[in-house]
Amino acid sequence: MEMILKERQRLNEEQNFWKEEVVYQIYPKSFYDSNGDGIGDIKGITRKLDYLEELGVTMLWICPIFTSPMVDNGYDIADYKGIQAEFGTMEDLTELIEAAKARGIKLILDLVVNHSSDEHAWFKAALADSGSSYRDYYIFKSGEAGNPPNNWRSIFGGSVWEPVPNEDNMYYFHTFDKKQPDLNWENPALRQEIYEMINWWLEKGIAGFRIDSITFVKKDQDYGNAEVDGSDGLGSVKHKTRNRPGIEKFLAELNRETFQKYECVSVGEAPGVPYDQYDQYIGENGYFNMIFDFHYADIDVENGSEWFRRTNWQPQDLKKLLFKSQEAVQASGWGANFLENHDQPRSLSKYITDERYQNEIGAKALGTLFFFLRGTPFIYQGQEIGMKNFQRKTIEDFNDVSSIDNYHRSLLEGFSEEEALNFVNQRSRDNNRTPFQWDSSTNAGFSDSNKSWLKLTGDQVEVNADDQIGCPNSVFSYYKQMIQLRNHSSYRDTLIYGQFAPLNTTDAVIGYERSGDETLQVFVNLSNQEQKIESSGELLLNNYSELKEQDGARVLQAYQAVVIRKGGNHD
Repeated sequence: MEMILKERQRLNEEQNFWKEEVVYQIYPKSFYDSNGDGIGDIKGITRKLDYLEELGVTMLWICPIFTSPMVDNGYDIADYKGIQAEFGTMEDLTELIEAAKARGIKLILDLVVNHSSDEHAWFKAALADSGSSYRDYYIFKSGEAGNPPNNWRSIFGGSVWEPVPNEDNMYYFHTFDKKQPDLNWENPALRQEIYEMINWWLEKGIAGFRIDSITFVKKDQDYGNAEVDGSDGLGSVKHKTRNRPGIEKFLAELNRETFQKYECVSVGEAPGVPYDQYDQYIGENGYFNMIFDFHYADIDVENGSEWFRRTNWQPQDLKKLLFKSQEAVQASGWGANFLENHDQPRSLSKYITDERYQNEIGAKALGTLFFFLRGTPFIYQGQEIGMKNFQRKTIEDFNDVSSIDNYHRSLLEGFSEEEALNFVNQRSRDNNRTPFQWDSSTNAGFSDSNKSWLKLTGDQVEVNADDQIGCPNSVFSYYKQMIQLRNHSSYRDTLIYGQFAPLNTTDAVIGYERSGDETLQVFVNLSNQEQKIESSGELLLNNYSELKEQDGARVLQAYQAVVIRKGGNHD
């Protein structure tokens, strides 16, 4: 009894609202078009709040809706306090915040402060006058003997240095696209501008931010060459600008000047952070409430920005990475668990290797795998109905700047056009940016018109929300069951705050348990062969209609997933 009381006391001390949320990520351009122009918008999100409430999510993460030339679909911001006209107005956003709040749904926005658009007023002023104070808001360097200052390759390919118009031998720096110049975090005045903007948004009533590419804000100040790692003669910018020494000063100040002042949530996109530094990021005095871990998400490629470097991963590899991630996060703080996002392909096409199970069975299995891990679950739009990757026949069908770069990088590395297109089809960020499939109509119910800013995946007759709502065996209904079990059942404290521990299983099965007042076990078979598991107890969730038994043991069918209450009644 004393141990139980101590555990409950610990849980009470650790409870925070953001740990109990179920977050739904919306890519606004592709969610729902309310005015028939072929582009999703803020009013479209408001119109679909009933759907989101029915699903049971409690928080929305909205990808960038700020004023932008949309070179990188909004991650190139020209005005941090303005709303991009194609998405609507500030009044539309206020209406969305209030309408969501009335349904018990909070809203967080994307915070993109590693870089701005080259159309931001600060950068325009920096270009117009080399003596302007805004020149120091960005990174400008002189070239070397007519060449760029160093050999760093940008994330989207080519040099990170772009010549400054009408200035001889002068360049500006961009980690990503040339129209996304990096902000100079070494400048205290720039940092204060950023903090003022963040606090301005928090005062408007949003619940917090997902912070984009935040581990890139500190650059090695020697600006020396990086080791060459490609046929283009360049070295990845990551070697000199990702999670570099000294970043702790910036991130601690960011937290102190903004997030700590509010009852809000901060979710860091923090690639490149080793596990032995997680305490700095998400510990008791960490920079953020939680971060995304990409160690397992990029299992299919050697490098998340070079898709032609494929890996031949197996379920046991995913299991090892997933367990290592969970144990590292648990030792330090809190994690943000995900299968998909706007930078990843569809999980059903990525993790289910047998195409026969890239259907509701596979979608439910993957949902079970990630949803009950320790941390806050993030659902990406369309994941809850089992949307899949597309197959494009030509590079001209792609919108994503990174996809186009990877196609040309693949050709440069010696791959054929067919091979290069295959790499992009498998990994393109456009896979998750295709319009949401609301129904089986020609335009998938995305818009009242026949317009669409990006081609549809094309399988809306087989996969759409309208067919799944109210259907007890649908992927949508299964996600509702998972949310109910995690957030509203007698097991909620265990599934939210309980400890994570891996279970010994066959290579093809990922098994783990969550322990608190109860002990719940999760088993997911990631193969097309039957697999035995050692578990007895009450069956709480199952993506099949039955759980087979053989010789006194329970048997998982192909891609079967179950949640079992250990020690409960054996069904």
